[in-house]
Amino acid sequence: IVPNNYETISAIVKKAHQSGIKVISYDRLVKNADIDFYVSFYNEMIGTLQAEYMTTLVPEGKYVYLGGADIDYNAHLIKKGVFDVLKPHIEAGKITVVFDAWTEDWTPENAYENMNLALEANQFKIDAVIAGNDGTAGGAIQALERWGMDGMVPVIGQDADLAAVQRIVKGTQTMTIYKPIKRLTETAADLAIRLAKGETIETDRKIYNGKKEVPAILLTPIVVDRHNIDSTIIVDGFHSREDVYKYADSP
Repeated sequence: IVPNNYETISAIVKKAHQSGIKVISYDRLVKNADIDFYVSFYNEMIGTLQAEYMTTLVPEGKYVYLGGADIDYNAHLIKKGVFDVLKPHIEAGKITVVFDAWTEDWTPENAYENMNLALEANQFKIDAVIAGNDGTAGGAIQALERWGMDGMVPVIGQDADLAAVQRIVKGTQTMTIYKPIKRLTETAADLAIRLAKGETIETDRKIYNGKKEVPAILLTPIVVDRHNIDSTIIVDGFHSREDVYKYADSP
């Protein structure tokens, strides 16, 4: 099951268990429910990788954080990873987070509005943007483009969306996080079969979901920038080289 709202799925899990059905929380963690297993990428690590990359690139300055949807638990995990890394830099007075907002429904339109607010509130003096995903990064870049600032402020996202990777090639987005979906789907399918057969599955990781410590398999995400696009997403067939470099010669 992939929850849209992580707080409202527990009744479905309960009904499944009443019928003897095992439940895997796929990609997003179901909160406050007796789920049997959780399979996802290591979402907190996504935020950690984002912040480590950005603090290396921009060690001092004004940061904007555009989170995902508040109702999506993944968005909270990613944000935690980001701010765990930023905290010592903030405490040292090197980095100031001048704007921090959730993006309703993860939409680029809402991220665009938030980014405009951030720019106007800070007299257009922004040094870095960390976005919850590539859609919100795209909205932020549209706002920067409106003011002639696209390509001047580093913006990073996650998901390795085609549009985002094209923006990286073009130079308006700096980095994304690639999550090999094929690896996730195959892991989940194998797990489902084994659970249905009644096998005992050992894992050294558990995630507390508000009700129980849920056995978890968390896959490792991958940083992708202009230097390793070919050796990651293109080699894997996640996007074709033709599509990725389609607008490479655009002005």
